[in-house]
Amino acid sequence: MTSRGQRQLRQDIITTCQQMNALGINQGTSGNVSVRTDGGFLITPSGMPYDAMKPEQVVEMDLDGGYYGEFLPSSEWRMHFDIYRNRSEAGAVVHTHATFCTALSCLHENIPAFHYMIAVSGGTDIRCADYATFGTQSLSENMLEALEGRTACLLANHGMICFGPNLKKALWLATEVETLARQYWYARQVGAPALLDEAEVQTVLERFKTYGKQTQDLASGDALAVTPPPRRDAPRKVAARKKLAKSKAKSKAKSTGRRRVS
Repeated sequence: MTSRGQRQLRQDIITTCQQMNALGINQGTSGNVSVRTDGGFLITPSGMPYDAMKPEQVVEMDLDGGYYGEFLPSSEWRMHFDIYRNRSEAGAVVHTHATFCTALSCLHENIPAFHYMIAVSGGTDIRCADYATFGTQSLSENMLEALEGRTACLLANHGMICFGPNLKKALWLATEVETLARQYWYARQVGAPALLDEAEVQTVLERFKTYGKQTQDLASGDALAVTPPPRRDAPRKVAARKKLAKSKAKSKAKSTGRRRVS
C-alpha cells in the first residue's frame, strides 16, 4: 500500500473512533479500532484521546505480532491480531464498552433470538465469551471461541467486539449489536421475551445473504431477501431501448447506402 493510501486508512480509523463516541456506543478511550493492511494491520494507540489522535500515531502491526514506531498499540491488540490471523474475511475490527452490551456481559448472558436482526452477526444468537483479564491471550482465545460462526460477540464483564469487511461495515455492526442489546434489556424489564424458533432463524439467515442489496449487486443465482413489488416502468424502458436500437440501425443502413451511391 502506498504511504498516501495508508495515511487515509489511519485517518479513517480516527474518524471511526470519533463516530463510536458520537453514536454513544463507546466512552472515552475505552474502545479500539483496527483495519487490515497488506501483511498486517493498523490499530489505535494505547490510551490516546480520539480528538487529539494524529494519523502518524496510529500503530502499524504485522501478523507475526510485532509493531512499528514510537507508540504502543492498544492494550487489546491481541484480540485484533487473533481475528486477523484466524478470520480471513475480517477487514476491520471494532471493540467497544457499549453500555447495554456491557450490562448483559456482566450477567454472562448470550443475546438470544428475540428479534430477527439477531442474524446480523451470522448466527442464531450473539454469544458471550467467558471472562478473562483484559489484554491477555486467554481473553483473546475465549473471544475466538465465542466468534466461531459469528462476526460479533460479547466479552464477559467487559464489552463487545465485532468485525466486518471494512471500517464502515464493522462500525455499522457494532451499532446494530448494541441496539439489539438495548432492545433485549428493555424487553427483559417487562418479562421473558418470546424467542424465534430455530427454523425461523435459519430462514432469516438465508435471507440475510442478500439483505440490503440492490439487484445490480446480486451474484449469479442469488435471490433478493424479500419479493419486491412489480416494477411499473420496466416495460417502457425496454420498449424505449428497442426503439432507440431500431433507430440507430436505420440510421446506419441509410449511411451505408449513401456511401455506396457515391
